[in-house]
Amino acid sequence: MGLDEKDRVIIQALLENSKQTTGRLSKKLGIPITTIHNHIKKLEKEKVILNYTLNLDYAKLGKPIFAHIGVTVDYLAGGSGKKINQTDVAKDIRKIDGVQEVTIMTGGTDILVKVIASDIFELNRVVTEKMRNITGVDKTQTSIVLQKV
Repeated sequence: MGLDEKDRVIIQALLENSKQTTGRLSKKLGIPITTIHNHIKKLEKEKVILNYTLNLDYAKLGKPIFAHIGVTVDYLAGGSGKKINQTDVAKDIRKIDGVQEVTIMTGGTDILVKVIASDIFELNRVVTEKMRNITGVDKTQTSIVLQKV
């Protein structure tokens, strides 16, 4: 499926705020409402738009600590001689409370994990008691976010 310029403009506007109505998008973009509606439906049908999500202020929800954790996988862990599957490790990490996103990567870090926590002690528990106890997790490197821009 090829995207045209209207698709791109609509996508950009929805990235800024996916809660906008077709009427508001129409006024903002200068595109008729029915055209907006038809393009969105086409983008959903073609699975370009997968879902609509929330962007929350976690501090107001009692989770002000946000961290990125780089995980290195030990592919021979477990002692069975069978190689550990990186996707299985990522899925196990995703099950931990507070984990928001898990991404498999190339480079020196195998998996990147985004975590929210109520305080530094909860973040410590997530990393040292839960994440590091998953078979295949070799090393973790935690970077606490100071400010999102």
